Amino acid sequence: MENKIFSYTYSAAVQREVREIKKKYMPREENKMDELRRLDRRVQIAGITESLTVGILGVMIFGLGMCVGLGTLGGGMMLSVLLCAIGMAVMLPAYFIYRAIADKARAKYVPQILQLADELEKIKINKTQINP
Repeated sequence: MENKIFSYTYSAAVQREVREIKKKYMPREENKMDELRRLDRRVQIAGITESLTVGILGVMIFGLGMCVGLGTLGGGMMLSVLLCAIGMAVMLPAYFIYRAIADKARAKYVPQILQLADELEKIKINKTQINP
């Protein structure tokens, strides 16, 4: 008869890594608290990308005007003043763009957020009444 040997190497680190990878691909069940956090995050970051893009573009144009004014790129003082003015004109509405988009997102998600918050508060109250 042949001796058949079975060997097995167990590694907790490998098993943990396998579980973490599997967890990434499992369908997620979103509870009410997760949904509330997601909606709150969506309202908080609304408009940031758009306003940063406009602001950075304005700063770049303004910086170009400063370079022209300092003689780095060669050009006249009028071109420098014109570029700086255009840069400031582009920068100024960045905050107002942010506020407009953020207010629109807030108006869109506030009813859902308040409804979820009320439901979660009721759950907490019910649990404290059952288990004083």
